[in-house]
Amino acid sequence: MSDADTDATGTTGTTEYRGCEIPTDRWYDLDYVWAVPREDGSFTLGITDPAQTMAGRVQYAKFKKPGRHQSAGKPVARLESGKWAGGIPAPFDGTIEAINEAVGRQPDIVNVDPYGEAWLVVFRPDNPDEAWQRLTPGSEAVEALQGWIDRYDVQCMRCAD
Repeated sequence: MSDADTDATGTTGTTEYRGCEIPTDRWYDLDYVWAVPREDGSFTLGITDPAQTMAGRVQYAKFKKPGRHQSAGKPVARLESGKWAGGIPAPFDGTIEAINEAVGRQPDIVNVDPYGEAWLVVFRPDNPDEAWQRLTPGSEAVEALQGWIDRYDVQCMRCAD
């Protein structure tokens, strides 16, 4: 992402903090999931740069099947590394519409390109208004995400291809 990119609130660029990128063109659950709205009302979901750093090199990815309904907080996918295994929670109630099969085949792309190639699922909210209420725009999320990075003492790094 370049500094010329503009987010939904008119802010441009990416904030970097302790080596962690926080693109301001995304929406965040203020924990470790990012969301990008799609024209059809669904959202593309993935994990943040600090979350991929904390996880370590991802070795395994398993997804819930497309068509499955998940409540907020329930996992849409599970990632595992040598030091961590955990579910990636839905930020709001909805249905999985698509999964990123490339991440299933090569899970460590999560560590290389968490905001691009390594998106995880396309997720359609049950209630769009509620979905938007559960997300924070990138420009407003920066301070909270910096606090998350400090709380977990994260210094981000990306794995090489």
